[in-house]
Amino acid sequence: MNMIDSLTGIFTSAQAWLFQTVVQPLLFTLGMGSLLEDAYGATAWFMMGIVQVIVLLAVIGPLQRWRPVEPMVSAAERASIRTDILYTLIHRLGLFRIVLFFTLDPWFDEIFGALRTAGYGTLHLDQLWPGVTDSAAVSLLIYLVLFDFVAYWTHRGQHQLKWWWQLHSLHHSQRQMTMWSDNRSHVLESLLDDVIMVLVAQLIGVAPEQFIVIVVLTQLSESLQHANVRLSFGRIGERLWVSPRFHRLHHSIGIGHETSGPATLGGHNFGVLLPWWDMLFGTANFEQRYDPTGIRDQVEANRDYGHGFWSQQWLGMKRLFGRA
Repeated sequence: MNMIDSLTGIFTSAQAWLFQTVVQPLLFTLGMGSLLEDAYGATAWFMMGIVQVIVLLAVIGPLQRWRPVEPMVSAAERASIRTDILYTLIHRLGLFRIVLFFTLDPWFDEIFGALRTAGYGTLHLDQLWPGVTDSAAVSLLIYLVLFDFVAYWTHRGQHQLKWWWQLHSLHHSQRQMTMWSDNRSHVLESLLDDVIMVLVAQLIGVAPEQFIVIVVLTQLSESLQHANVRLSFGRIGERLWVSPRFHRLHHSIGIGHETSGPATLGGHNFGVLLPWWDMLFGTANFEQRYDPTGIRDQVEANRDYGHGFWSQQWLGMKRLFGRA
């Protein structure tokens, strides 16, 4: 048995123990025994979230202390980072997915069930190349590249569509980027992102276990990209995978979200995992620099994007409807 099989076995055993010891008795106590199958899958998401938090603290955290781009100097910055930690825990430990399960998932089940009944099946993209895609690793790579392509265009939309930018700007309002900054987003934007991901996953037929791996790999990479670390992957590596330096330029004031001046939404370096799409569609910026992060009107006009979770969510709603 190789190392991957060993780790998979350990994870599966831990998942079964947690489910049988904690989750299953709790569901029976609450009279929710009909949700056992879904809860078992949710247990996997929760455990992967725990693994991610451990990686953040044990690996990326020391990197930030080793080569920080900028020091944390004020109590306000530390308070802002604590809010980002709250966002991270909500998203990585599955709390946001629980809300989706009880709100949107039943609608998705009905819609896709009706489509299958009408004869519109799932594509199963990895089966289009029989023989080549028999390998689980090759199949996963195909889905990873496709999801990243969708994520690139979703991200460009967040910057180029004015209404979407009113929500996405919350993510860019963090002046002190750290490994906790990735999940700093408005709940409406997070909802829209998840809807897009679920629709794509259903349409192309990615297996649930592969979908979890793709999401976790993407989230950990994004945590590193947002980290307060002076780190580049070199001339070749920068063009293979998005680095902290490459993504920091995306958050740079006047570069990351402006194309030709303050009045024009756009920017550079929209790639989530792969810089290939930025290179292909002319949005890549490979300058070796580490700029201050934030939004121009936040710095020049002192525009308020909120200092705590609820104020950030409320101001995002007001921006969306032109009230802030």
